[in-house]
Amino acid sequence: MKTNKELAGHLLAFITILIWGTTFISTKILLISFTPIGILFFRFMIGFVVLMAVFPYRLKGTGIKQEMLFAGAGLCGVTLYFLLENIALTYTLASNVGVIVSIAPFFTALFSHWFLENEKLKANFFIGFVIAMIGITLINFNGSMVLKLNPIGDLLAVFAALVWAIYTILTRKISQFGYNTIQTTRRIFFYGIIFMLPALFVLPFELDLKRFSQPVNLFNILFLGLGASALCFVTWNTAVKLLGAVKTSIYIYMVPAITVITSILILNETITWIAACGTLLTLAGLFISERKTKKCSELS
Repeated sequence: MKTNKELAGHLLAFITILIWGTTFISTKILLISFTPIGILFFRFMIGFVVLMAVFPYRLKGTGIKQEMLFAGAGLCGVTLYFLLENIALTYTLASNVGVIVSIAPFFTALFSHWFLENEKLKANFFIGFVIAMIGITLINFNGSMVLKLNPIGDLLAVFAALVWAIYTILTRKISQFGYNTIQTTRRIFFYGIIFMLPALFVLPFELDLKRFSQPVNLFNILFLGLGASALCFVTWNTAVKLLGAVKTSIYIYMVPAITVITSILILNETITWIAACGTLLTLAGLFISERKTKKCSELS
């Protein structure tokens, strides 16, 4: 039974990352007509409404501790992460952000080791992390070894990785309460939207719903709202519940590889042999890190 749950967790994590790894295409298209905060607001509003329609039952029996965890998860995983990532892209290269944000599993592992039980670390995790980061670097630079640092943008990307790691830890704690995953995800979205509201008055934002009359805008915002938000946050939170914070977060290493493959298939971009090697190294790092966490779970 335990093996079946683990297989389900790995499948859900893979499906989540497969979709998240392709969202940059939709976001890139929508940025022609929408601002970053606008895309963020509309996608999570759609996600919240869909989850409400799918499972229209109120979450009951929560106390102050539970609500604080929900609020923290909404602030970190919805509002701060996406705002920090999007704003970082306005200051620094996308390749820099891609490399830096991909270190989220490392922060997750450290936080899990400090704050969660049964989330122990061994050498294999760190070996896999180093190999994956080398691969991710090759993928993002795609043959260009010139790293242009921008203190503001790169620091924002580091903060984005940190807050996502905190989000993963919080969802792991939330999963231990035994609530329905759709209900907990919806509650997280609710707090994320609440924390997002002040940013709507500070950052450029237009409600202008006429833009959705264009099929390309409607399709891509629905993909982000239905797939990348409503579906993927549920599958990700379920995977964290089944596998633990460390095992699930390791799948983030695959995002750059999926992005490269998607670019070839949809945008007709070419891939260099260096990026191909980077993809293989990233997958190897994932495998090595997973072997480590599997051994840890058997020992615990």
